[in-house]
Parts: sequence; structure tokens; C-alpha cells
Amino acid sequence: MAQLKVGDKAPDFTLLDQNGNKVKLSSLRGKSVLVYFYPKADTPGCTAQACGLRDILGEIGDAVVLGISPDPPARQAKFDQKYGLGFPLLADEDHAVAEAYGVWGEKKNYGKTYMGIIRSAFLVDEKGKLAEVWYKISPADTPKNLLAALAA
Repeated sequence: MAQLKVGDKAPDFTLLDQNGNKVKLSSLRGKSVLVYFYPKADTPGCTAQACGLRDILGEIGDAVVLGISPDPPARQAKFDQKYGLGFPLLADEDHAVAEAYGVWGEKKNYGKTYMGIIRSAFLVDEKGKLAEVWYKISPADTPKNLLAALAA
């Protein structure tokens, strides 16, 4: 699993959001975009991460937040409605985008080994390059790191 680094061109993608709309990363050029990957909608860590980001939306100017998980759009929609997240949640059901970002990998939980999302976040600059790369980020650090990077 090759990891991306600061300065790399962000892999472009087009995915469906929770409302069935297509979201294309390259169409957001000119804005900072946080692309964050989470394992599963409506689980404790993913909920804490998403709600933490929701709570800072008023502090990030015109920056865009995009959450990506393997969940289908209908599950993403329930997650958004339940917590009033207010930003696109994208369905990467075949995990092709996760693989392009190097966040689909082997995980271990309760002695079982399986493939899944390694919680990570990427700040894409106005030109489509990676300004920040956070692999294995904690849910609590995601909003803090975003605020710090945007303030820098």
C-alpha cells in the first residue's frame, strides 16, 4: 500500500454522496478540501469524528469537508440525518478511492485480521495538491488538525 505525501497530486475521484449526487474532487479546485476516510457510518469513532468536523464547519471559511467510507449512499444518508452533519458523505463501495489514497489495508480487531479503511485525512489545496497528510488519525485529532492547518 503506497502512501501519499505532502506535495503529491491528490488522486481525483467522482463518487455519489448521501443524496445520490455525483461529487468530483477536481470540480472543487480553488478551495481547500479535507478528504477524510472513515471505516463505517454510525459507529462510535466515526460518529465522534464526523460530529467534531460538523462542529467546526463555521470556523473553516470556504474549505470543503468530504467524508468517504465504503457504506452505500442510503446508509450515509441515515448517518447524516441522524447527526445533522451538513457535509457530503461519499460512497466508495468498491474501495477504489481508498486504495488510490493508500488507506485500504489490513486491520486487526479482537484477534481477527481483515481488510478495511485505515482512518486517515488529507488536506487538498486550491491547486489539487496535498497540503497535509494524516494517516492513522484519531477521530478527535481530525478537526483540530484541520483548524491548525487552515490557520497556518
